[in-house]
Amino acid sequence: CPAPADLRPANGTRVCAQLYADDSPYYDQCCAGDVLVVLPDSDVPYMPRGWSDRASSLVVGTKCELTVWSRRAKKGNSRRFNA
Repeated sequence: CPAPADLRPANGTRVCAQLYADDSPYYDQCCAGDVLVVLPDSDVPYMPRGWSDRASSLVVGTKCELTVWSRRAKKGNSRRFNA
């Protein structure tokens, strides 16, 4: 997985988090497959099409916090992640 400080695409803009579709019990094989990029100050009450119950690993950038909910529209239990 990338280090939290390395979450920057080629154009250099800041990325707050990346969610990955594939995971593995072997650390060197985690953070694979499709990637969902979360930009700073994003407020997304619904997962994009095809991502519901799909994210299996994530990396949160430095100075960022990612809050996720167990149900759609920011309902249910929440959990916060940071670098």
